[in-house]
Amino acid sequence: MSIRGRHTRAAASPPAALPVADATLAANAAGAPSHPERAGAVDWIAVAAGSLGALMATLDISITNSALPQIQGSVGATGTEGTWISTGYLMSEIVMIPLAAWLTRVFGLRNFLLTNAALFMAFSMMCGASHSLEWMIIGRVGQGFTGGAMIPTAQTIIRTRLPRAQLPVGMTIFGLIVLLGPLLGPVLGGWLAENVSWKWCFFINFPVCAALIALLLAGLPADRPHWHDFINADWIGIVGLSIGLSSLTLVLEEGQRHQWFESGEIVTFALITALGFVLIAISQFVARKPIMRLSLLRNPRYASVIVIVSAVGAGLYGVAYLVPQFLSLISGYNAEQSGDIMLLSGVPAFLMMPLLPRLLGKVDFRVMVIGGLVCFAVSCMLDTSLTAQSAGHDFIWSQLLRGVGQMLAMMPLNQASMSAVSREDSGDAAGLYNMARNLGGSIGLAVIGVVIDRRNAFHVAALRETVTANSSIGQERIAASAAGWLARTGDAAYAKMQALAQLAAQIQQQAAVMTYSETFYLLAIALLACIPLALLLRTPAAQPGSPPSSGH
Repeated sequence: MSIRGRHTRAAASPPAALPVADATLAANAAGAPSHPERAGAVDWIAVAAGSLGALMATLDISITNSALPQIQGSVGATGTEGTWISTGYLMSEIVMIPLAAWLTRVFGLRNFLLTNAALFMAFSMMCGASHSLEWMIIGRVGQGFTGGAMIPTAQTIIRTRLPRAQLPVGMTIFGLIVLLGPLLGPVLGGWLAENVSWKWCFFINFPVCAALIALLLAGLPADRPHWHDFINADWIGIVGLSIGLSSLTLVLEEGQRHQWFESGEIVTFALITALGFVLIAISQFVARKPIMRLSLLRNPRYASVIVIVSAVGAGLYGVAYLVPQFLSLISGYNAEQSGDIMLLSGVPAFLMMPLLPRLLGKVDFRVMVIGGLVCFAVSCMLDTSLTAQSAGHDFIWSQLLRGVGQMLAMMPLNQASMSAVSREDSGDAAGLYNMARNLGGSIGLAVIGVVIDRRNAFHVAALRETVTANSSIGQERIAASAAGWLARTGDAAYAKMQALAQLAAQIQQQAAVMTYSETFYLLAIALLACIPLALLLRTPAAQPGSPPSSGH
């Protein structure tokens, strides 16, 4: 029996940036002077707009996870079909992330964001009003495509609207949203589904989008479309990126459930993924402005950030999957109870909020990232000692330490990804950064799924060989259990059958606990392996008026 449930995104997804063509366009699009000393009220309104959009998008990545059973029942979907409600969002989101830079250049920053906010509202209403799976999936794909642009938008607005001295504050806000959005989503979704209606998981976006549109109108200046960027776009790269990333997401999401390459469907999507990546590679040589600026990875400091954030993304999404699964399958918690335990990792984020901007300005990024990776890894190691009797209170210290580690690691990485490149490259850099976090989470979850299924099968087989009906321990356990059932039912055959079933369930449970312990251990090792890469990070100059680094 497989213990793997349907995994969810945190990631951060879930987790795209709205880039700009050059330094002048970056300043004009964001409405900021080249070297401001202090951000004005309009700048902070723009930052608030970007942050609100990112929060809404990250919440919607996971808000349906707790309400999925009710949604499936209302739209007439089976458990397998219902997974597309989540997969559709993730596929379209990960495609939008690297496309956002180009689309911002084409439409202009404010036009692009206003359009996305309006469409996100419309697709949310479509999801809430859906009575069929087809319309629900269309709405979720639309949500993912429009919401995918809002997460990185916040990062680029912060980079272009805030001066160097206030950049740590903005990046702390962005990092807090990226971490807390996926944590709050399942809790809010579960509460709405249980106490109001699953439809409000989507209808709640209406007032939020209305507020977002008002902030965008107040905080961002009007801008003009640049249609020549649309005509002269890297269409080879756009096609390759669209089919490659969407197919890769499908392979990673569905591969384990379909036994990977034993499935013709998975093989087909893997070939489409390979074709997409070939087209992306060709575009790097033939396009004047490649849609995905892989040349940025020649910068070792930026490349190290990408590798580390991929591993941290795998850790974030992996823990967000493992802890609720353990609490559900082993401890018998419902979604709302599991959400309360997951929220513990958000407590350090709020407590560290006033302190982090000062740390980012004074402490070497390498020290902070290494400290964060160590805390995150130790928190995973604490969860390797769990037993079948473990419950929510056994996760308190690991979750709190995990929250500290996530903040210490993610906050410097957010800023390091921007400071490692020039201002004109900030949009493309943010797109790659957010895509790396999401892809790292997808790959991590795929690997975790394989490990869980295979190690669980191994442990079940090993325990069955050890605890058999011919062993003294097995005989004693079966006899004691059968006696209890016989006293209750008076049927010896039924009592023996129930005793055997109870023993089989205990074997499954113990195998699951050992499997989860091993998976937490592997996550810890992967995080610790990133520490040497953190030595390549560079702390940006603290002087407010200093020009941004070229990163080359």
